[in-house]
Parts: sequence; C-alpha cells; structure tokens
Amino acid sequence: MNINNDSNYKLSTTALLTNVEPKIKVKDSEKFKSFLFLPKNNQRFFEGGLRLKGRYKRSFKNKPLISIITVVYNGAAHIEKTIQSVLFQNYDNVEYIIIDGGSSDETLDIIKKYDDSIDYWVSESDKGISDAFNKGIRCSSGDLIGLINADDYYEENVFEHVVKKYIKNLDLKELIIYGDTNKITSGGDKKVKNSSKLSWFISVPFSHCSSFLTRTYYKKYGLFDNNYKIGMDVDLLMRGLKRAHYLRINNFIATQRDGGVSDKGRLAGYKEYRKIANKHFGFLLSNLGYIIKLLIYYKNKVSR
Repeated sequence: MNINNDSNYKLSTTALLTNVEPKIKVKDSEKFKSFLFLPKNNQRFFEGGLRLKGRYKRSFKNKPLISIITVVYNGAAHIEKTIQSVLFQNYDNVEYIIIDGGSSDETLDIIKKYDDSIDYWVSESDKGISDAFNKGIRCSSGDLIGLINADDYYEENVFEHVVKKYIKNLDLKELIIYGDTNKITSGGDKKVKNSSKLSWFISVPFSHCSSFLTRTYYKKYGLFDNNYKIGMDVDLLMRGLKRAHYLRINNFIATQRDGGVSDKGRLAGYKEYRKIANKHFGFLLSNLGYIIKLLIYYKNKVSR
C-alpha cells in the first residue's frame, strides 16, 4: 500500500479533521484524567503528530470517533504494516495514537514517515506495556478504544462492523465489542487463532487486539494495573465482568503474530492469572478463563 500524494486523498485518520481544539471535561467520578498531550518529562526523546499542528478530531451523531493505540519498542520489522492497517480502513473517523518506549532501531523513522496521518505520538521511556497502554488511553478522545500492538495488524474494513454494533447498542455504556483473531505462526503461516485446551481454561475468550472497549468502561473501571506484565487485560476484564456488556461480532478483527510477551512467558502469565482470580474471586482458580466464558454466556451478553 502507498499513500497517495494527492492532498485530496483522505485516509481513515485525515478525512474529518478540525482546527477546533476539543475541551476535556473532567468528572470527579472518573478513574483517571484525560489530556491531549502527555505531560513533559526528562525521558522524552521525540513527539509529533497532527495535534501538534493544531488538527483535532471529534465524534459525530452517527459517526462516533474510534481511538486506536499502538505501543511499540524496537518494532521496525512490522510496525509499518500495523500503521497502514489503521490508516487504510474505510471508516473515516479514526484517531491514531502511538506510544513508543524509546526505540533505538528504525521504528521512529517509520513513524515520522506517517506524521501527517497520526494524531499523536511520543517516544519516551516507560514502565512497561501497561504503562504504555495507559498513556495512550489518557490521550485518547474516542467513544471506542482499540489496542493494536506493533507486531499485529487489523483486517481490512473491520472498523465499520464494530461501529455498527456500537451504534445499535448506545444504551449500553460499559461495553466490550469483540471478534475473532487470525494468527501468524513462527513459521510465517496465517491461521485461525484457536484456543488450546490449556489457554481455554486460563485466558480470556478473545484477544485484546480484536476487542474494543467504550471510553466509559475505562472511566468507570480504570486503567491497566502496572503490576501485571502479561495478565493486565484479564484484570481489566474482570473488573467489569458483573455489570459490563460483551457483544460479539462475527468478523475477524485482527491478525496477531506469535512471539509476543504472553507467548514468551506462558508460565509467568499463568501465575498472574491465578493472582487475578484470587484478587477478584477471593480464591485461586486454575480455570479463570473458563469461568469468564461461562459468566458471559450465562448473562446472555455474547450477542444482542
């Protein structure tokens, strides 16, 4: 894919820009404060994007804003495909934020190449994946928030399906929309991601790259816990399990590459899942993922 040099050509992130800076409303009941730019710090190397040029985004009545966040550290091998998978979606109200942990490879050169198409990006040291996710969420302003890592990418034209499901269920505030995931194996083969018997019992029923949470979910239940290095998404899911709504769409949302943090640290992840189960249920569970699946099914929130 190549970006057309014609100034009239609109990507998913450049079709509905405005020069009116949005006002951030802060409520006492919200779990965290949002802002357009991360606070200055001595660990920052670079900063860029449309916001620094006075170009912003907002939601419309029938066209809600989707915020996509990519976290990366030395991800030059695959990040360009990740970026393009966001920019070339056919849904045209997308906000894109990239949080780089201070890459020393060619990652920043690739990001800078798309500076006029990314809303906001920073390169600075962080405290790990959870911290990087949280930075991106704090800077986001969309009604729906998706997280896609630099090794993964979205399938074509999937945002429109997510938005349709969201619009049909506007009465549900704390909402998680999710779909299926493909994977690319270490050998380079693209396959449908099927949960193994073990992962069925200890993991969540969907990948974070194939799920979108409403902004109101994060505002009510908070951000990722920096104490978790692998199971942070499971912990976040557990907080809203009793009251939030889970809606599945019959589409493949993203493709995920083998070799991520969870693949490299399965034993450590398993231990974190058990700690999370103890935290939320009051006792250890080896089959946390299965319990989550049963609860979602029992509450009849898989489809609506």
